[in-house]
Amino acid sequence: MSRAFAAGAVLLAALMASPAAALTLRDMLGRDVTLPASPERIVSLVPSVTEIVFSLGASERLVGRTDFCDYPAAVKATPSVGGMVNPSLETLVSLRPDLVVATDEGNREETVRQLERLRIPTYLVHANRIAETVDLITRVGELTGRQAEAPRLAAEMLRRIDAVRRAVARFPRPRVLYVLWPDPLIVPGRASMLTELIDVAGGASITAADGDAYPRFSLEAAVARAPEVIILADHSTGASTAGRPSPEKWQQLASVPAIRAGRLHSADLSLLHRYGPRVPEGLEMLARIIHPEAFR
Repeated sequence: MSRAFAAGAVLLAALMASPAAALTLRDMLGRDVTLPASPERIVSLVPSVTEIVFSLGASERLVGRTDFCDYPAAVKATPSVGGMVNPSLETLVSLRPDLVVATDEGNREETVRQLERLRIPTYLVHANRIAETVDLITRVGELTGRQAEAPRLAAEMLRRIDAVRRAVARFPRPRVLYVLWPDPLIVPGRASMLTELIDVAGGASITAADGDAYPRFSLEAAVARAPEVIILADHSTGASTAGRPSPEKWQQLASVPAIRAGRLHSADLSLLHRYGPRVPEGLEMLARIIHPEAFR
């Protein structure tokens, strides 16, 4: 009887341990994501998250990425599931992920619903502020078992951001127009992290109060606000096929202060629209464009 009781007790303990061993996380949109254990096989549909995974030294957990996850160079050895908007679910399923990390900005809601129907746990991220980027680094550290490395990475990022803020603090703030897309004209609005970065870099975005994240804007409205610095996003890096910006249209606007002063610039899109470890690098690039005098 004692052996039978012992066997039953072991079975009962195992059954009781299973739910307790489950890991429930709350993603950045407030959704509960339940996993049987810490994920060992992660597919990232978010270039920022992919960069964070590598920066934390957790690349062995990354089994899939998108075509746009192109940094660092070592990530190209990781299988791709296709684009952010239209990933191949067949390829994704074949990678047997424990977890897929997606974003509400760049990935389709339909993709998330399809993953849920396939019973693949999906963790959604969202970062439109520097503080949210720090939070994202902390969360990826937890997802990958690199909790100890995340504070170091975040602290170094914040140190470099603060150094830029101090470097430009004593200079006047020129009016800045950042052009994400030329036709139709798409610009950063009040909900865009780029607006915050322009502010930290010592500029005043002329579209800071408009729309949500990336509203459409008219060329006439941009000219009327007399930008003193114009920055055109360069889409030619990475998986983008849009190419380099064409400055010719802007150079014809001789009445605009930025054009008269020769302050028409281009900037690497991948540095300014990925909210991960390279945010300071993009910020430093912005600050040197807006305030070259601060870095001589």
